[in-house]
Order: sequence, then C-alpha cells, then structure tokens
Amino acid sequence: MSKPPLADLRILDFSALLPGAVCSLWLADLGAEVIKIEPPVHGEAARGPAGTPPGGLFHLTNRNKKSLALDLKEAAAIATLHQLVESADAVLESFRPGVMARLGLDYPTLRAINPRLVYCSLTGYGQSGPLAARAGHDINYQAVAGVLGQNVVDGSRPSPGSTPLADMAGGGLSAAVAMLAALFDAQRSGIGRHIDIAMADCTMALNLMPLAGQMLRGGQAPVPGCDLLSGGLPCYRTYATADGRHLAVGALEHKFWRAFCQAIGRPDLEPRGWDMGEQLAATVAEIAATIASKTLAEWQAILADIDACATPVPSLAEALAHPQAQARAMVIEVAGGGATTTQYALPIRMSDFAFAVQLPPPHIGQHNGEILAALAALAGPASHT
Repeated sequence: MSKPPLADLRILDFSALLPGAVCSLWLADLGAEVIKIEPPVHGEAARGPAGTPPGGLFHLTNRNKKSLALDLKEAAAIATLHQLVESADAVLESFRPGVMARLGLDYPTLRAINPRLVYCSLTGYGQSGPLAARAGHDINYQAVAGVLGQNVVDGSRPSPGSTPLADMAGGGLSAAVAMLAALFDAQRSGIGRHIDIAMADCTMALNLMPLAGQMLRGGQAPVPGCDLLSGGLPCYRTYATADGRHLAVGALEHKFWRAFCQAIGRPDLEPRGWDMGEQLAATVAEIAATIASKTLAEWQAILADIDACATPVPSLAEALAHPQAQARAMVIEVAGGGATTTQYALPIRMSDFAFAVQLPPPHIGQHNGEILAALAALAGPASHT
C-alpha cells in the first residue's frame, strides 16, 4: 500500500463551523496533515458551549486533524504562525473579508514568508460585491443563489432541506477542489495562489436544472416546484404508500418508466409519464392512487427485481443499515473524546489507498506541545516561540 495521496501536505485550518470543516475533513482523510488553529479555552464554535462536551457535528467533521490553540490577539501567537507558515502548503480561513489582514495573517503577508503557499478564503459572499461583508448561513446563500426559490413542493413554502447544500457542496467541496488545483500547480511552479470561494457563487453554479428549464422555455423561468426534477413530471417524483411511507420514482428514461408501469399493474400509464401542464395533476393523481393501495414493504417486494429506478425512501436509520451502505463500508464507528460515534467514511475510493481514521477529533490544543516543539527544534537556540 502506497502513502495516502495527500501525504506530506501541511494545511493550516483557521476555519470554523461546517463549510471549512468539511473541506479540511476530506483533505485530512486523504492524508494531509491538517492543523486546526483554535482559540484557547473554548476552541472553535462547532465544539459548542463552553464546559460541555463537543457536539456531534464537531465529531463528524474533525477526525484526522490536529489542534493548535493560540490567541490570535497576541503578537507571540502571530509570530508562531508566521514560523509555521514556512513549512505549510496551504491555509484555509473563513473569516469575513479584512479580518485576517488585521491579524497580520492575510495572503500578501504570508506569501512573503512562503511564496508557494496556497491560501483559500472561504466566505458566504466572497471578497468583493455589495454583500461581501454581510453575515449569512446556508439558507441565505441558497436564497441568493436562486436555489431556495425553486425548492418548493406542492405549493408549500421554500425549504433548504436538512442537508446544507451551500455550506457543504458550495463551500466545503468547492474549496477542496480549488485548493487541490492550486496545490497541483504550486508543486510544478513553486508559486502559490489566493483562492476566493463564495458559497453563494458556487451554489449558483450548481443550480443547473432550473437554468436549463428556463432555456427550454425560451427564457421563461420554471414555476417553483414544477421543473423537471422537482415535481413537474409524473415519472420523477415521490409517491405516498398505504402506510404513510414514500416511494421515490426516478424513471426518466422510457424503458424505466415502461418497466415501472408494468410492475405496478398500470401499463396504460406508459404514454403519460411525461405529461405536463394541464395533464400533470390528473396523471399524478392516478399514479398516487395506485401507489397508495399498497404498503412500502409490498412495493419493495414487487419492485425488488425490476430495473425501473424506483426505490423506497428510507429513514436515516434505515439508510445507515442499508445493504448498499454496508457493502461499501460507508458507516464507521470512531472512538474519541470518551465516546464512540457513528460516522460516514470518506466516500472516495482509489487504488493503493485505504481510508483510515488515524486521529480521533482532537481536544483543544491537544497538539500544541508536538507542533511547537518541532518549530523550536527547527529554529534552534534563537527561537522565541
């Protein structure tokens, strides 16, 4: 087995809460040394209120990382970080624009210390524009990006869903992709880059289907909740079963829809899977009545061997225990902090690399001694850190 793909990369992570944590989690799981820079005593915000054990979100996103607790208001701490930057490959920060400059930790300052440094600023609205200094959360970034307004089901209010798309995909994963690209170039050129990731920007760039629908309609925006993938087609939506559960039908291609109609005993519906406009409601009502005639377990048995893109909608517990998730080893148990937590494994598979939890989520400042001793050894007798 070869070394992890990101082995020997050192990343200083100043971020807090979910977006930056997801970014550095994936990089850490792929082998990078991620050093969390945290405030002393209370640590970063995801740890929760002072004096209480870290919350579940912290445990889920901070394995395989080290913690260095420093007070960024102290000159000695800034000097230590400047020294640490000399051996770093990347910096990740999620402060509002201008904060890192006031601390003496902005990109121009750190680039002068290490020209090959990749520096990623991950914020809600980016480093420029009229909203750059504004606070926000996932629901706000989804709204500004045009995603939230389309997330409407059956005429209800817009909902961001329980998976924070803007934070995790628009923020965390977009930042990880950008950092890997810049790190790849820095390895060749010896010159780093400053990366400006705005969660609102990246979420907007993911909002492809409504924009495609608008193009198909000659510039007319799709009705919220009625575009192709949010309820505008009978062959692509969820249907309630007799026991109050749901079946997810994704039979967009004709062969899948034909197989589905035959399996549910309604071959007459085969020509109507793509009904839109005035025909949509009537067709959906007929399908809904058919699906409501049996329980989810009965439909599972009927559809088990039918290749029709029709699946049950499981609960979280059922999803964790699903044979597919188990076969892919997606659910793991991680010990640390006096408890064992159920977590998701790194979902990336590649040859000659086996994901493993090398470090449990760290205590605040757990690695201060290790990291500062190594710096002192490098600096020799003249070190003042």
